[in-house]
Amino acid sequence: MAVLISIDGLDGSGKGTQSDILCERLNALGKRAKVLSFPMYEKPSCFAVEMYLGGGLGGNPSDTNAYAASTFFAVDRYISYRTEWKKDTEEYDYIIFNRYVSANAVHQLSKLPREEWESFLSWLWDYEFEKLGLPKPDMTIYLLVPPEVSMGLVDKRGAKKDIHELDGEYMQKCFEAGKYAADRLGFVKIDCCDGGSLRTIESIADEIQEKVKKL
Repeated sequence: MAVLISIDGLDGSGKGTQSDILCERLNALGKRAKVLSFPMYEKPSCFAVEMYLGGGLGGNPSDTNAYAASTFFAVDRYISYRTEWKKDTEEYDYIIFNRYVSANAVHQLSKLPREEWESFLSWLWDYEFEKLGLPKPDMTIYLLVPPEVSMGLVDKRGAKKDIHELDGEYMQKCFEAGKYAADRLGFVKIDCCDGGSLRTIESIADEIQEKVKKL
């Protein structure tokens, strides 16, 4: 059974880059490693996610409540797990998730009043891991990047933005929700900024590799 590592953070925090680097380093050490990125865009399992993020259900994230939106992302994971990557968990030494269940714990938690955060996290973990039977990660790494920095990085990317990335106030709420979820759920936090400036990609990758060694 593969060791499962989830890497999460705000949009623009470098999740995809760090997932790829970790995979490359593990493969260089003779391990069989693979990256899986969620949502699985352009796959049949992702139709509801794409409709939601594309604004088909409303132009603001809050137009779709936290529980409904969470199910869209969970269904994408469940269907793709059953039809595609379940076998990977048996054939590889490491599976690295570029976003996973932790993404719901950040982006959807932020839609709720603070007094409901604890009950939502309990529901989410039970729903995805127990009710749907998705495999639990052995480690979740959370990349801490302030929203003003992450949104600047999204702007530089130049790609079309989804409804999450277009809403600065929503991203600030996600930042606060992410810190709460990381503390509550025991994520490994990586501070990606030093004195307000973004650290180098290599230094962040080195820290992630050290954390993974502990597994």
